[in-house]
Amino acid sequence: MWKFIRGLVGLNSPQQVVSLNTEAVHSTAYTTRMGKPVPVDDAFRAWTSGDLNAMLNALHVKTNLIDRHFLLMRIVDATYKNRSDEKMKALCSRVAEMHLSEFPTIAPALKEDMGGTLPRVTTFQLYATLLSEQGEFEKAIAVCQSALAYGLHDNTRSGFEGRIERIKKQKAKRNGT
Repeated sequence: MWKFIRGLVGLNSPQQVVSLNTEAVHSTAYTTRMGKPVPVDDAFRAWTSGDLNAMLNALHVKTNLIDRHFLLMRIVDATYKNRSDEKMKALCSRVAEMHLSEFPTIAPALKEDMGGTLPRVTTFQLYATLLSEQGEFEKAIAVCQSALAYGLHDNTRSGFEGRIERIKKQKAKRNGT
């Protein structure tokens, strides 16, 4: 039934909101940020699309901190999956560094928007793994320690603490100690 009604008023997406008055029918997409409805922008559309090219094109878009966070995290997620490709690996590292450098500004807004608790931020664990694979163990440990400082968890049984221990073991094994 909703599909039929959306078709009647020309809506193609459930994210669109219809404002009806006697003069015209207007259609605008909104999302909630910091408890208030805001029109979606190109950054929001890009990260919700899952299209890597769209996400990369949206990196320059000035947006709110929440959509910036999800845009960067989704790019890291997508490029990490293809890290066997050297270009994807380099892009993953570059965007992960960008995300981590912006995270001190993003974290307070994200925490507020999420009801007082930071959600899982996959950039920390994926980047730490990528760094470990490249033999950059100290940098990987620093990424995990940063995640701990924010109170983040990676949804593993041992958390970032266990991840740090595993990285230390990898480092010792590689060094032959």
